[in-house]
Amino acid sequence: MLRLLVGVAAGYVLGTRAGRARYEQISKAARAVATSPATKKVIETGRQKLADSLSTQPKLEPMKPIDEQTTILIPRDQLRRN
Repeated sequence: MLRLLVGVAAGYVLGTRAGRARYEQISKAARAVATSPATKKVIETGRQKLADSLSTQPKLEPMKPIDEQTTILIPRDQLRRN
């Protein structure tokens, strides 16, 4: 507990020495990174991959259609690739 208090105190002292200008500089850089289109794309891709890996629904692939209105679907992991 004492280490935590010392760490917080040291951070506070160093932070106040850096001053408001440095805080604004860091804040501006963080906002630029957070609002970057590249960052948004990476986050969206990561979220989609995570959602896909956590999904309990099997990914279905269409097999050969029986007729114009009927198609059989099979889970992707059970498909036999030729």
